[in-house]
Amino acid sequence: MADKINWDLLVRRIKAGNCTPFLGAGACAGVLPLGRTLAQNWARQYGYPLDDSSDLVRVSQYIAVTQDPMWPKEEIVREFKKRGVPDFSNPLEPHALLADLPLPVYMTTNYDDFMVRALRDRRRDPIQSLCRWNSYLHDNVPSEFDQRGFEPTPANPVVFHLHGHSAVPESLVLTEDDYLDFLVAISGSPDLLPPRIQKALTGASLMFLGYAITDWDFRVLFRSLVGYLEKSLSRVHVSVQLSPGGGDMTPERKEKAQEYLNSYFGKLQIQVFWGTCEEFIAELRTRWNAAKDAD
Repeated sequence: MADKINWDLLVRRIKAGNCTPFLGAGACAGVLPLGRTLAQNWARQYGYPLDDSSDLVRVSQYIAVTQDPMWPKEEIVREFKKRGVPDFSNPLEPHALLADLPLPVYMTTNYDDFMVRALRDRRRDPIQSLCRWNSYLHDNVPSEFDQRGFEPTPANPVVFHLHGHSAVPESLVLTEDDYLDFLVAISGSPDLLPPRIQKALTGASLMFLGYAITDWDFRVLFRSLVGYLEKSLSRVHVSVQLSPGGGDMTPERKEKAQEYLNSYFGKLQIQVFWGTCEEFIAELRTRWNAAKDAD
């Protein structure tokens, strides 16, 4: 099935600064371990007794219950510290491309600081901020948005972590309880997201990179954003998704699955690019460079 991405519109929105990218785990593929790999390793290490041992959220929940609520969060921070960083000189590296775009707000559900590093590599001065979704964060972590007059710009953009970042383990949305608590918090407190972040959701086209429909982070992200998406129905959004079912589905079943999901997302003006993050980045890089050359 052919993808129906309005590339000209997307590039135009980017040039105007009216596009807000969302980064998921797929943007870090090859640098950070896959969630299912971590889950399987932890399942063996901690004796996880159920069949879904490749589900990081559920394995983390088990560890939180049998060990300590902070234990899986501290573990994943330790895992990240063992790894390197992406090659930001590679024009097809997702963070590198996004850092080349003149945007004021970057959203992420990842725990790493790769987007901040990529922006600094491009001589931009980003600010890293996080969603204060629990009482610890509200009481102990100040926000730049508390400062009167703070306004992110392309030169000084903000990288906003919805699900926490590794520098503050208490901020990580990782276990089943965390995801449920996050949804309750963001649904029950309209002001949990600063007004400027709400504007980035309702006043711009959203671009989701590195997500799979079956991932917990995307499902929770999608549900938490539905209200904002409904307020911005006049704008088209883009989601980059891996084809459903991977290689286990026949072409006919895969096409039907894509048709269903295109219809589902289409209600909220989301155009779906079925492919890898790398494939999308390559196409966007080509079109962005062509647009700059045409100026």
